Amino acid sequence: MVARKVRIRRLRADPFEERRAALSSVTPYLALVRAPAFAQQVPADKDLIVATYNLHRWTPPKRRRPEPDRASFVISELGADVIALQEVLRPFEGEDPLVRLAERLQLHVAFVTTRIHRLGELGNAILSRWPIAAASILDISFSKVERRTAVAAQLSTPLGPLSFVATHLSLMHRRRHRQVHHLLEHPTLQGPVFLVGDMNAWRKRDRAGLTLDAELHPNPLIDWPPSFPASRPILPLDRIYARGAKVQEIQAHQSPAAARASDHLPVVARMSIL
Repeated sequence: MVARKVRIRRLRADPFEERRAALSSVTPYLALVRAPAFAQQVPADKDLIVATYNLHRWTPPKRRRPEPDRASFVISELGADVIALQEVLRPFEGEDPLVRLAERLQLHVAFVTTRIHRLGELGNAILSRWPIAAASILDISFSKVERRTAVAAQLSTPLGPLSFVATHLSLMHRRRHRQVHHLLEHPTLQGPVFLVGDMNAWRKRDRAGLTLDAELHPNPLIDWPPSFPASRPILPLDRIYARGAKVQEIQAHQSPAAARASDHLPVVARMSIL
């Protein structure tokens, strides 16, 4: 009789178990509003560059581990005045890639934690050349299973206050439509307004997309550029809506670095305040 060797797998203690549990009990929450150490002076101009980018937790396609320097480089290529970021991961240990990026580009930042990932806090962020006078969280989950939020910021620009909302809508059709109505009815959306993010509206007759197009499309003559998947984009998931501003030009940012940094491409628009 041959004795069988039984391997006993040693279970390693999770150093962040208690922290994750504590944060999960209060999620979602406004986790960060921060100014850069050296803020740049931005001249008054009615034209501005707005962008949106789903970072996929800083993880490139076909990779398992976050590589934040890749996406950070792509963001530096955009030259945007305001950027909405989705699936931003702020790790429990090590340097915070979001704060490091904001400091390097001398941008103000606001971040809302949508849910707790095994590696850290996951949520939506806004990067802005202008100071963030106020920031708030909009909980649009409508489900215990799928957590969704938006971060709303009031930006102090040389031309006056500007409202900017960054979000990541649901994968579920009915829930996404409800989220859109909740965002459109929120009192934060006053004055020049930008509603930006991954809208997950890929069908031509998607009710959420049609409602947004009817209410906030900044230029109906311009089609949304495909941004997903990054290697061969066919779906226009990432969009830039506005009221009180008009799109002059909008495109997906298709650089070699962008094709390798995330499963989405950034979408960039040149806007004019009306």
